[in-house]
Amino acid sequence: MEINLKEHLQHKVFSVVSNIVENTGEQAFVIGGFVRDILLHRPSKDIDIVVVGSGVELAEQVHKAFRGSHLSVFKSFGTAMVKIHDVEVEFVGARRESYRSNSRKPIVEDGTLEDDQNRRDFTINALALSLRKESYGNLVDPFGGISDLQNGIIRTPLDPEITFSDDPLRMLRAIRFATRFGFTIEEKTFEGIAKTASRIEIISMERICDELNKMMLTDTPSAAFKLMDKVGLLSYIMPELKAMKGVEKVDGRAHKDNFYHTMAVLDAVAINSDNLWLRWAALLHDIGKPRTKRFDPKIGWTFHNHNFVGEKMIPGIFKRLKLPLDAKMKYVQKLVGLHMRPIVLSEDEVTDSAVRRLLFEAGDDIEDLMTLCEADITSKNEEKVQRFLRNFKIVRRKLKEIEEKDHIRNFQPPVTGEMIMETFGIGPSQTIGVLKNALKDAILDGVIHNDYDEAMHFVIEKAANMGIYPIKK
Repeated sequence: MEINLKEHLQHKVFSVVSNIVENTGEQAFVIGGFVRDILLHRPSKDIDIVVVGSGVELAEQVHKAFRGSHLSVFKSFGTAMVKIHDVEVEFVGARRESYRSNSRKPIVEDGTLEDDQNRRDFTINALALSLRKESYGNLVDPFGGISDLQNGIIRTPLDPEITFSDDPLRMLRAIRFATRFGFTIEEKTFEGIAKTASRIEIISMERICDELNKMMLTDTPSAAFKLMDKVGLLSYIMPELKAMKGVEKVDGRAHKDNFYHTMAVLDAVAINSDNLWLRWAALLHDIGKPRTKRFDPKIGWTFHNHNFVGEKMIPGIFKRLKLPLDAKMKYVQKLVGLHMRPIVLSEDEVTDSAVRRLLFEAGDDIEDLMTLCEADITSKNEEKVQRFLRNFKIVRRKLKEIEEKDHIRNFQPPVTGEMIMETFGIGPSQTIGVLKNALKDAILDGVIHNDYDEAMHFVIEKAANMGIYPIKK
């Protein structure tokens, strides 16, 4: 059945390309994600055009036709990009590829449209629309991509083992597309990933991390990690997550499966926030549990200080995954380290002192921390969940009241270390550190207000108890 989708080719670039190839006698096609997204009724501003000829030469002619457009040429890849306002159009010559077993870099030769479609990763990404005038908008679908789109299936055009062995990153792309669209990976394609999973080790961590971040930003990111586990990729990419799987039982007492608990927390955070780094904090919040798991005959399974152990693990994980080692990493570390605090607060009496300390340590990230902690309540006991959530409302109210009253968030004591040294005529020393910490604790514990006069009076009194007195001026 012939399908024509020319009504979706509204951007002027398509008619410009059509006119150019009419004059040159070449064939050109819109291919890949843009066509897929038309059929999925999803907007797309990334357009891929394949030409049976020179992609760079076609791009140069298109660039001349659009005043204000920007041309980028990548000669070593034989591709070019024309940016027209907020739309990016990539041009490539049709090609065929062959691979050596020990490399993911292909041997590239000029080819036909059929060759180009053969090298595509999945049937849903091999769909092409003709830009020749006589066949403008006609769909070229040699692998049943339309059927797979309608049935929600991810399938490789050719033998999946060859497809994934040639470029192992396609295994992660299969999982990402399945997660993003809620599709199922076809059985042979799934088996192909499982058989070639170890090949992922030849892919740079930067490329892997790019896929992970895209998975993390989907509506239900847990689906991606569960699929990675099922096909054997998780052990290569995030062994720390794999270590969280499973349940141990001693004397009839078992702990919950921390991997599946983490997946539930990740999805719950995703419902409430599209902050990528908050989602990473959710994924890693219990990462320290396997290292801290102990069985105590009196109280059962414990994971003492797993939050602090997890906090220390974050830099190593970020470094290995090539994630940024900057403020984003420190943000994730902070949330992992603090994620037990609001839960403990919600179980105990909510004191002003405890709330001040939480505000001081969380700073501007307090709302994100509370979002993570509320997502962390995943008990099957509905009454317990509701009790925790009610208590969290109390914690949130207290946080607001204390912040409005004491301005503790990101506060700096009104008397600085320099002021203390000047007052007592002493240089940097352990004594100054003791006085600064005592002052900070006094404000956080509500002993004194966050006020200069009260703070200076407190420091002078504390120093006198240590046998230190202000110098006379």
